Amino acid sequence: QAQLVESGGGLVQAGGSLRLSCSASGSMYTRNHMAWYRQAPGNQREFVAVMGSSGTKKYADFVRDRFTISRDNAKNTMFLQMNNLSPDDTGVYYCAADPRWTTIQAGININYWGKGILVTVSS
Repeated sequence: QAQLVESGGGLVQAGGSLRLSCSASGSMYTRNHMAWYRQAPGNQREFVAVMGSSGTKKYADFVRDRFTISRDNAKNTMFLQMNNLSPDDTGVYYCAADPRWTTIQAGININYWGKGILVTVSS
């Protein structure tokens, strides 16, 4: 069964770091572009970063060089290294996968979503 499983969330103080992981089944990982989205309380889900199956990366403007997306192909796992976190980064972070480059960035009709993991940044 195809699935995405996030891990690595938790509570961190402002200025701190967290690394999120997203584990995917083998076929899903190799066939899809993969991305991170997040949803803050009371807000809509928003795009954070994407890494294509060929290695192309894109980031949301608010990332401002604080976050780095990467993939470990040997482990079928995607990561999001988050540094210099602020309370504005608080939310549920979701892993997503889709074979369509435009779709994975748009966030609409994405084929696969993880259940999400909570990141809380205290001031």
